[in-house]
Amino acid sequence: MSERRFYLRLAAATLAAAGLMLLWRAPASGPAAPRLVEARGDLAADEAATIALFEAARGSVVFITTAERPRNPWARDGEEKPRGAGSGFVWDEQGHVVTNAHVIAGASSALVRRADGTVAEAALVGVDPSHDLAVLHIPPVAALAPLPLGASRDLKVGQKVFAIGSPFGLDWTLTTGIVSALDREFNERGAAQLRGLIQTDAAINPGNSGGPLLDSAGRLIGVNTAIFSPSGASAGVGFAVPVDEVNRIVPQLIATGRYAPPSLGVESDTRINALAARRGIKGVVVMGVKPGSAAERAGIEPARVDADGGIALGDVIVGVGGETVADPGDLRAALDPRLPGDAVEITVLRDGEPKMLQAILDPG
Repeated sequence: MSERRFYLRLAAATLAAAGLMLLWRAPASGPAAPRLVEARGDLAADEAATIALFEAARGSVVFITTAERPRNPWARDGEEKPRGAGSGFVWDEQGHVVTNAHVIAGASSALVRRADGTVAEAALVGVDPSHDLAVLHIPPVAALAPLPLGASRDLKVGQKVFAIGSPFGLDWTLTTGIVSALDREFNERGAAQLRGLIQTDAAINPGNSGGPLLDSAGRLIGVNTAIFSPSGASAGVGFAVPVDEVNRIVPQLIATGRYAPPSLGVESDTRINALAARRGIKGVVVMGVKPGSAAERAGIEPARVDADGGIALGDVIVGVGGETVADPGDLRAALDPRLPGDAVEITVLRDGEPKMLQAILDPG
């Protein structure tokens, strides 16, 4: 095809297309006015309740950004670099702010932005990685309003829940859902295993971590901590630390900077436990008892070296307060919600027979 014929055909096609456009164009009908807006009427009761809940809680939720200082000794630039972001909420009028431990992990500083736009540099008060909780402190101001506190011990699957946070940095975002399950366990690679979590289908995404999970009365019932998602975004399976744990741990972090569960005073070895499990012995093999500890006062007997140089099995802890104990993780979980001074029944296997002992727990 010659160049001339090509351009003639192209022009013909362009004219044909323009003609089709003219055929589809409607004739002008004169001036047009915007349509009238119909009155909406009252909001539905559940909509009004959700709006009221968000407006009441919004001022207690904060947006946290962290930074880290480079540790490369060869780097001349010692300025801090942005590290990450997360959410948190006001715990009390003294300026304490609760968030997740993983939100501030590895950070050298953190800034807290409140709902009114003001920004304050935060000081680290305490961290408990075993429950993924941390407490920061910002200068107290009159507008600091703590969230009302609820309870998690009486939650039911199917209850409505509301999450407020900053997913992907989109601050003060509200998502809703229900309690999907209770007493869940979650273990992200490289992190401590979290137990007793609330599972929810309220959308939780990166940046929601550390934000509050509220019930329909606007009370705090959990701290959003993790999602289970192959893609890294919300898949309808999120987890929150129950508020009963939060209310037990946060006061200790504020008072001492650390959390220490009550102590029984027994020593165990994961390798010995694994060997015992292969032989059908489930429980915590007691390898040692600390002098003067709750375990010694209760009469718990440790393993000992026999005359032939072998290890003679002592007590194996198989229950705490009616809860079955199969390994050291179970023992920690059974002791964790208790307080120093609590009396607790310890079930041990001694020479293959169950024996009940009474222990008064020590401070951690």
